[in-house]
Amino acid sequence: MDVSRLPRDPGPAAWNRLLPEPSSPTTLDGVETADWLIIGAGFAGLAAARRLSVACRGDRITILDATRLAEGPAGRNSGFMIDLPHDLSSASYVSGLDADRARIDDNRRAIDFAEDMVASFGLTEEAFSRTGKINAAATSKGLKTNAAYAAHLNDLKEPYELLDTTAMRDLTGLDYYHGGLFTPGAAIIQPAMFVRGVATGLRSDRVTIYELSPVIKLERQGDWIATTERGRVTAPRVIMAVNGHINSFGFEAGRLMHVFTYASMTRALTSDEVVRLGGAQTWGVLPADPQGSTVRRISGQGGDRIVVRNRFTFDPSMEVSDERLSQIGRTHYRSFAARFPMLPDVDMEYRWGGRLCLSLNDVQVVREVDDGLFAACCQNGLGTVRGTLAGMLAADLATGVPSPALDRMLESDRPKRLPLEPLASLGANIRLRWGASRAGKEL
Repeated sequence: MDVSRLPRDPGPAAWNRLLPEPSSPTTLDGVETADWLIIGAGFAGLAAARRLSVACRGDRITILDATRLAEGPAGRNSGFMIDLPHDLSSASYVSGLDADRARIDDNRRAIDFAEDMVASFGLTEEAFSRTGKINAAATSKGLKTNAAYAAHLNDLKEPYELLDTTAMRDLTGLDYYHGGLFTPGAAIIQPAMFVRGVATGLRSDRVTIYELSPVIKLERQGDWIATTERGRVTAPRVIMAVNGHINSFGFEAGRLMHVFTYASMTRALTSDEVVRLGGAQTWGVLPADPQGSTVRRISGQGGDRIVVRNRFTFDPSMEVSDERLSQIGRTHYRSFAARFPMLPDVDMEYRWGGRLCLSLNDVQVVREVDDGLFAACCQNGLGTVRGTLAGMLAADLATGVPSPALDRMLESDRPKRLPLEPLASLGANIRLRWGASRAGKEL
């Protein structure tokens, strides 16, 4: 199969810009063989490689990635690994009790796996910290949404704490939020630091990673042969950890939604601005309304900064224009100004977009799509945790390791078919714009 296109990521991967310049990339240049080939070095690909390196000691494991580490979608997310139900396409994140209990078990399994990699590879607390999460409410409607979520958590017998205005002000330094819902099980990460740290650990564990080596052709001649612009890798088993890009390999056509979300990061705050802001040195809040704004305050490598993430667009081409990025950036400025009036002169240093892949029925693509060819794709907007889970389970499937989580994945339906174009794009973008307008001050 010829790969029909290579996706493009708009704007800089800001999290990566905060870190020291990486060493020169190792690109594939020549012909190699491996026992395992993994396409993609994001959360799914790295989790699959870790799983295989432990289960199949002595096997040669090769990863091919189209970009530099942490420059693709894995380095562009908001950095939350969420254990609880978090369906971005819903009005309240949740679904039925049985489905949510299974999702919680799976998500926590993935977070535990990530935490084990952090410990094994000596990553810092800035890279990964299991601090929980807060759903922040800026409106009475948001408070009602949090209250409904809390009732659902009661039914699930999950712990939580409702925060009042004072608690939110003490945390964030802001008068903007009317309340919050804290749950303890999530982790928060510096995405680029996590990805680069795990990759370094894997390289020391006999995993070969080639960057700037996009696969342009994949064919089976007994074993699988993956061709790049300057070389090829032959392996009997391949794991495609490419999220929505699996469409470009010819799989799941007409079944996956390609969505972009967008974020902006301020310049480093001055010491005076840090004092004016007040609140805790680091924090992060998710919106009570799924269409609202995720906001993080970070402190560490790169200084003290604010990150604002909001807005979604449906883009089947897997590309967006600079004009679109600039237009949505103005929304970020408005969201920032509404929350941080004490910082009127703080500009955004970085603005970027990140690719998401969703299915209409919120299922993933983790299965053997051809002999010896396994998919770990369609993370439904939660690449950190569901990508990690997909990579783990794809490796387990390929090595014959059973689990209830793998059974659930294999028993799930395929992604539902989308309406034909242009109806799919028209309907999706109308719904996304409606959701953004309905979010009100949560945006």
